[in-house]
Amino acid sequence: MQSPFPQRSRPGLGSRADSGLQQVVVRLRSNLERDELVTQVTATLQQQLGVDRVLLYYFYSKWEGRVTFEALSHPQLSIFGSTGPDECFNDEYAALYFAGRVRAIANIETESIADCHRDFLRDLQVKANLVVPVLTPQGLWGLLIAHHCQSPRPWTDRDIQMMKQGAEKLAIAPSIREPDIR
Repeated sequence: MQSPFPQRSRPGLGSRADSGLQQVVVRLRSNLERDELVTQVTATLQQQLGVDRVLLYYFYSKWEGRVTFEALSHPQLSIFGSTGPDECFNDEYAALYFAGRVRAIANIETESIADCHRDFLRDLQVKANLVVPVLTPQGLWGLLIAHHCQSPRPWTDRDIQMMKQGAEKLAIAPSIREPDIR
């Protein structure tokens, strides 16, 4: 049966719409793969290290970021969505992490750190802190951070190595390494 409405052809419309839809699907798939990977890495590290919190602090613009993923020993320890102390994280600290700095603080009360940093960690109930950069070809993508909240904690070489491996696993993932996959 023939349609009572004539078919009008609009050259290129279908292929452009299909292309646009395909780009959206590819981006969604990439985002889901990235989210699943970060969730897996943070959860695995939280369990293996036996810490209260492992989080990803993602930089969405120059040295401005927020906690976008976390794995917790207790839900009340959540700091999801929080931002860091902007006055403490400046170009000097960013350059250190961009150069691959790993910062292991066994006791925030006795470590030589800026007062604003110590106050920030206290507010988060942190007693010991381990920070590893996630470096991509585009630069410092984020920080993978372990927090021990119960007591000070000396970080072992094994702890540091596990965090470095987690950060590297994130950094080499295509969904993170090449964020604008089309």
